[in-house]
Amino acid sequence: MIGNHIPRAILISSASILTLAFVAIAVQSINWPIKEENPPQQPVAGQLAQDEHTTARDAQTAPSHMANFAKALRAPTPETSTPSASGGGFLGLSSTQGRGTALKGPGQGGTTRRADVPPPQFLSPEGDQFASVDANPLKNVSDDPVSTFSIDVDTASYSYVRRSLTNARLPKSDAVRVEEMLNYFDYDYQVPETGGAPFSTNVSVVQTPWNKHTKLMQVGIQGHKVPLAELPPQNLVFLIDTSGSMKHETKLPLLQQSFRLLLTSLRDEDEVAIVTYAGKAGVLLEPTRVTDRDKILDKINALTSGGSTAGHDGLKGAYALAEKMTGEGEQTRVILATDGDFNVGISDPDSLKRFVSDKREQGTGLSVLGFGHGNYNDELMQALAQNGQGVAAYIDTVSEARKVLVDQVVSSISMIAKDVKIQVEFNPQTVAEYRLIGYETRALKTEDFKNDKVDAGDIGAGHNVTALYEITPVGSPAIKFPDGRYSPAEETPTSVDDAYSGELAFVKLRYKAPGEDESKLIETPVRETDQNIPVSETLFAASVASFGQLLKGTDYLGNWSYEDSEKLARENRGADRFGYRSEFLTILRLAQTAKQ
Repeated sequence: MIGNHIPRAILISSASILTLAFVAIAVQSINWPIKEENPPQQPVAGQLAQDEHTTARDAQTAPSHMANFAKALRAPTPETSTPSASGGGFLGLSSTQGRGTALKGPGQGGTTRRADVPPPQFLSPEGDQFASVDANPLKNVSDDPVSTFSIDVDTASYSYVRRSLTNARLPKSDAVRVEEMLNYFDYDYQVPETGGAPFSTNVSVVQTPWNKHTKLMQVGIQGHKVPLAELPPQNLVFLIDTSGSMKHETKLPLLQQSFRLLLTSLRDEDEVAIVTYAGKAGVLLEPTRVTDRDKILDKINALTSGGSTAGHDGLKGAYALAEKMTGEGEQTRVILATDGDFNVGISDPDSLKRFVSDKREQGTGLSVLGFGHGNYNDELMQALAQNGQGVAAYIDTVSEARKVLVDQVVSSISMIAKDVKIQVEFNPQTVAEYRLIGYETRALKTEDFKNDKVDAGDIGAGHNVTALYEITPVGSPAIKFPDGRYSPAEETPTSVDDAYSGELAFVKLRYKAPGEDESKLIETPVRETDQNIPVSETLFAASVASFGQLLKGTDYLGNWSYEDSEKLARENRGADRFGYRSEFLTILRLAQTAKQ
């Protein structure tokens, strides 16, 4: 019996083995699609980073400055700063190649991908610091017909909001400055005439999307554009925070890539120096002509982090070096790159403001690049930039670094007008109420407008500045201020010269030319029939403003929602050369998810 069963068992076992073998061969013969663990995302703004790879690929046949651009992207980041390979995500974020390293060029190994950008890191934003400011209130024209404020060209708030939403978090209310979100985008403004004022004034009036009983008035100024080749020689001191708080991949590694990109934008006649600070400050690179790019790149690539944050010592050292670099007909600027965590030396914002303001009066400006969350000190960054005659930007991706330091480098480092102030006087015969959306930290007193001793914001070549007012026409059911006992009767409106009776408002701008102390005046009346901004541009600006107000929390939008802002933006996206407006739609969808 046993002898009869053994061959059958052997036959069954052999058949099973043959079957498995055939299955294995069949499986191997199939061309299964391989799914990457973290497939690269392709949001529109992230296409800028993909362009960087294309630039690197074509560098051998490109002009020398493009070859320098590609070389900067390929420059290595020290292994001590290379983050772990994990994650993927939105808005230019790459996958598993080393975070914070430059894009690998052809022949360097690895899979061909976009330039690496830090991934979403779910860091707690609780330690980030922002100034707490209440939104502008509704004003009664009869009581307060004049609105005065300083311009603002900063964009840091928009980038920070984007970073927070990419991390699936709604930003803190105080982190949202609506004017900086508006000014993140370019608008179709008229170019100023050659030989005239350094910028043009643009106005438009449309029905408010979130309130059919009010109107939205847009005021925009467009600075004239100056080719990079026409700028005077630039002397730049890179003041770099290398303290222990900068170790994270969204800080020092991204900072290194940002400065490598900036270096590609500079010309041979420009000069660069590097000062670093941690527990103490020191000169890492003495003033060096950009012709010696390799030497500058070597210093940038060798940066490491550790220690406390002697920010004030770093500022003093950077300004001392800048003074030595300044020459006749040249422009000098310190570019501070930090998370804003000053914990050694003068860390009081008022003291730092006075220090930076004094140096500005001596001819050296200051711009600020912010990085990271967790201990990001936005309040201090704003104080430094506003008093340093410079811009404040928040760098959350390589694409943002390219926007600020390559695409907009001229406007970031070259000023065409300083102490620019805007004053709007509303006509009480046509406008009952108004509110300025944003610019809370830039408010000025009415009398400050004519006072040339009062500082205001500066505008760089090619920059544009946008402000929105929501206005309530006389007779509108949306009027919130009740008639007072002694208010004029409805049939006897406030007297206004007949020549001005059709005007809604009168816009005045004051500015000083670089190197001058006396301001010049530009005046523009606002009528509903006289508009030089396309309606779709104003409506896109309205979508951005409504989004910012929703994030801050406001009582003026009624039942308006993120979905409404997205629909308005989508319908009025218009020209989108770099994809920033398309990316805005993605950010709106992220906000809809984060609020749930």
